[in-house]
Amino acid sequence: ISQWGFDFRPPYRRIAVLREELRNVPVLALSASATAEVQDDICTQLQFRNRQVFRQSFARPNLSYSSFTVDSKINRIIGILQKVPGTSLVYCKSRKRTKFISDLLVMQGIKADFYHAGLSQEERSRKQEQWIRNEIRTIVCTNAFGMGIDKPDVRVVIHADTPDCLENYYQEAGRAGRDGKKSYAVLLYDQPELDELIKQSEIRFPGIYEIRKVYQALVNYLQIPTGIGEGRYYDFDLNDFLKKFRLDTQLVVHALRALEQEEFMSFNDQVFMPAKLQFTCNKHTLQEIEQTEPALDPLIKTLLRTYEGIFDQPVAIFEKNLAFLLRADVELVKSQLKRLHAFGVIQYQPQKDKPQLLLIQ
Repeated sequence: ISQWGFDFRPPYRRIAVLREELRNVPVLALSASATAEVQDDICTQLQFRNRQVFRQSFARPNLSYSSFTVDSKINRIIGILQKVPGTSLVYCKSRKRTKFISDLLVMQGIKADFYHAGLSQEERSRKQEQWIRNEIRTIVCTNAFGMGIDKPDVRVVIHADTPDCLENYYQEAGRAGRDGKKSYAVLLYDQPELDELIKQSEIRFPGIYEIRKVYQALVNYLQIPTGIGEGRYYDFDLNDFLKKFRLDTQLVVHALRALEQEEFMSFNDQVFMPAKLQFTCNKHTLQEIEQTEPALDPLIKTLLRTYEGIFDQPVAIFEKNLAFLLRADVELVKSQLKRLHAFGVIQYQPQKDKPQLLLIQ
């Protein structure tokens, strides 16, 4: 969750809201590769108050890791499968390559099939079941295969292409030997792949100069004066930003992630965010406003009747619903909310229809 908030399924960070609705339902969070920092963040984000964490070592003593520089990957794959009996997985980066390698294995008498996200749900389920029942020995797949599948007797996992990161490799290789018996994880690569991997790591972990460059471009794009903007939300169109400053997409994405991890900013790429409102005045001030601004009185009373806890914390509101209840125009309701905000009666954040960027510091 520490690393996913920016670019991977923001709703994961809202699971705690669901827990509030299902108070008596036990919740267990599982991870094969979370670091101590991420474990702590998972407990925080999911609001595990007792923070009971059960850990096992990342070490897999029954699993043998090896890597080889090869000229012919397919010959090495066939050789490995001939030497190591039992079920196996061969990971590839492209869908086309899964079928290509699978067909070559079948030609060598190995019961193999291919799997990727482009197949129908029916085809994917059928191939999974055949592999689990040992009707198919080898599945040649992209990383779409394996999530949620726990087959204990996988004897070898072969990577025909280098994974994008070490964490992916550990997770995929870790699907071998879950029964505790001797198993193998084999990585096959060539020099061009190694060069590309080094290049990608430089992009994935930008230096301080690149991060500062992106941050300065961000401030210029949002037109934020020096010393102003902290704690504010801004509409942020990533594609427009890239186009205006002619920056590399991957560099910007990873620089923004680094800025978010260091708590300089927070980026929410969910396009729709409902309006939020909280009363910030005392009841005496509220009564004065109702007397001096009678046109705002129906809206104030409707807000108080409709939303609980609106004095205690910001709550999500829907201007269209308010307009329906008041039998008024939506734009009039928004205008009145802005007036109440200007008077200091409420803190009002209008509905957002674009991704939001929060500048923390």
